[in-house]
Amino acid sequence: MLGFSSKSFVLNFKKIGFSIFTSVEKGVVTVTRGVRNTFNSAKELRQLKRDYDDLVEKLENYEQMQRSNADIRKENERLKDQLGFSIYMEEKNIPCQIISRDLDNLYSYLTINKGSVNGIRKNMPVVAFQNGSQGLVGKVVEVGTFTSQVMPIYNLNCIVSSRIQNTREIGLVSGNGDPSSPLSMQYIRKRTIDSLHYGDIIVTSGENDNYMRDIPVGSISKITSIDYNSSLDIELSPIIDFSRLEVVFVVNMKELNDKKESAESEGSNG
Repeated sequence: MLGFSSKSFVLNFKKIGFSIFTSVEKGVVTVTRGVRNTFNSAKELRQLKRDYDDLVEKLENYEQMQRSNADIRKENERLKDQLGFSIYMEEKNIPCQIISRDLDNLYSYLTINKGSVNGIRKNMPVVAFQNGSQGLVGKVVEVGTFTSQVMPIYNLNCIVSSRIQNTREIGLVSGNGDPSSPLSMQYIRKRTIDSLHYGDIIVTSGENDNYMRDIPVGSISKITSIDYNSSLDIELSPIIDFSRLEVVFVVNMKELNDKKESAESEGSNG
């Protein structure tokens, strides 16, 4: 007791208690801070995940919007080309949309969304504008009040009086019942074979008033000379890609295009 009561060994219980308390407090604070930091980190991760998901969704929406805008611009350009073609045709024409087609029949037809109320009549020729040029589609064979049927040039029953554009030789073009199959041209004399070339354009002859003159029908893809036949057997690739065809123009050959006259008068006044 004397030893412990000496100044060298006197225990300061207050100081010892403070040290123990502060150590315990420090440990509690450290543990509490660690737990709090863990919860805060988890909360921040959840928030970051939400922010990331929001950014991904916004990016997808932006990309979709960009694609939509590109599609709209492309569609506007296509419609602008179609409108220009409609305005500057010599004959009066009626733009139509193809609303159905039968591809499983040799005698298949196209159905368009215009009929007698729009001025369409039976046997009117039908053309289209594709890849910067016009081409023959076929002719109207049935007319309803609001819709009409078109017999395309690939129909087995379709026969078109046509000429080879370069040589002016005349023959008949017929379909084979399939839009992906070549057209056939008959009655071109064998003696003209040296003047024919692959890629030569075949156009309508304009005879019998069935079609306008010099409308492109197809291009020569194959020439066959048969011994027992006096004429050549010629295959044509159609000018019109029917798999991509959406808009056609039904032509009234008996009336001039008043839209063209208006456009030309506006142009001269400008």
